[in-house]
Amino acid sequence: MRMRITVEPQRGASYERILGLARAAETCGFDGFFRSDHYLRNQGEGPVGPGPTDAWMTLAGLARETRRIRLGTLVSPVTFRYPGPTAIAIAQVDAMSGGRLELGLGTGWFEAEHRSLGIPFPPFPERTERLLDLLELLDLWWTTPSGESFDYKGRHIQLIDCLGLPKPAQPRVPIILGSNGPKVGPRLVAGRADEFNRPFGTAQDCAEQFARVRTSCDERGVRHPERWSTVVTLCCGSTWAEAVRRSANAGWEPSRMSALPGRVIGTPEQVVDELSQYAAMGVDTVYLQILDMDDYDHLDLIAREVAPKLT
Repeated sequence: MRMRITVEPQRGASYERILGLARAAETCGFDGFFRSDHYLRNQGEGPVGPGPTDAWMTLAGLARETRRIRLGTLVSPVTFRYPGPTAIAIAQVDAMSGGRLELGLGTGWFEAEHRSLGIPFPPFPERTERLLDLLELLDLWWTTPSGESFDYKGRHIQLIDCLGLPKPAQPRVPIILGSNGPKVGPRLVAGRADEFNRPFGTAQDCAEQFARVRTSCDERGVRHPERWSTVVTLCCGSTWAEAVRRSANAGWEPSRMSALPGRVIGTPEQVVDELSQYAAMGVDTVYLQILDMDDYDHLDLIAREVAPKLT
């Protein structure tokens, strides 16, 4: 099981705080450091200040200020950016990182966030079509030889005589797609995802959704995702009291955290037991959502006492 760190900077984090945790994650040996792509916190989700940071500006900075760790978004909504400029940003950040970028994409869901910043929020069917447009565009962008151009007419966008430049450092930036729903998500993912993510569910939830995706791929005769992942919110402590303290610092009441799927609280032994259940259901990559971004000791504990027993 590969272990990655993911954070929610919209809860209140400057670039400096994000960079500090990313460097700590790299020093501890985690495989990846990912961030949400949100501009607005949920109601009751931590402090307001200092305000949001932009995911892709953040990744560009991290690309130059880290050396080994994989970087990416979980996930970027297609509602936020035009496809052509987004393809340029993806290629540039991948080149800036030396080919360490991974691309989480989604349809977007947080309507209030769009209203607060004047971003259009079309109905779900249109957002799904816009995601398909971007996925098709990226494939053309990355595969069109340098010196040639392509045209693309999608459901909602049209590109004429596009050069498909710049190219990313990787021949293809790995694409992460995910869903919780039983129908639309598995059909959308089939043949398009390098990694499928079923976030914040039980181990059994992951297994059932993975099976739906495999079935959808087989029915269409397309490739399966190469990796299968989940996201869990984690509060680990060398003692139960320490785990409870970390849960409180992250804004979670411990009993509520223990009762919800995709939330793990406990000692290293308890955490290993919980995550092992995901591994047994086919999860090969886990994103550990860390909410207290100043607690570097938390990462060190996980790296020393949890990761060696699972990776």
